[in-house]
Amino acid sequence: MLKSILSFLWETAKLVIVALIIIVPLRYYVVQPFFVLGASMEPNFENGDYLIIDEISYKFSSPKRGDVVVFKYPFNPKEYYIKRIIGLPGETISFRNGKVFIKNKENPEGFFLDEKEYMLDGKETYGSGEVKLGVDEYFVLGDNRSASSDSRRWGPLKEEFIVGKVLLRVFPFDSAKLYLSK
Repeated sequence: MLKSILSFLWETAKLVIVALIIIVPLRYYVVQPFFVLGASMEPNFENGDYLIIDEISYKFSSPKRGDVVVFKYPFNPKEYYIKRIIGLPGETISFRNGKVFIKNKENPEGFFLDEKEYMLDGKETYGSGEVKLGVDEYFVLGDNRSASSDSRRWGPLKEEFIVGKVLLRVFPFDSAKLYLSK
């Protein structure tokens, strides 16, 4: 009897140890949970959404326009924000007629960013001035532009602050979705 109890405890301990060896590195180096707080990404991400963030992809490739990223707020790195990447390193971002206007090497005359995939019809993006992004800077905006503190307010986001990109919405369950890069 005692031998079977000790055997059971030993097997349980081994299972817990193996699980910790697998789960702890995954949690700290590969994926991370994140709760959405606020309305800045509505209607695509709502207050209270539970997300899983991919922390490893950007070690092998650069962030892309349209990626939704979680990052440390540059003026208080203890706070985390979620926004969409709009401008890439080396680009010039400005606002015209309520739309985002981008100039880059491929489009020296510039182009208006097509945002119909994630912006509600009729929503406009207001801002002023022109921002030239450095080699390690991104321009990020919330999808709900009227309720978002973003690069229009506090400037470009340095790549070093980016934690990762949204991989999966887990909760609410009826809105669960996997987000894969295009």
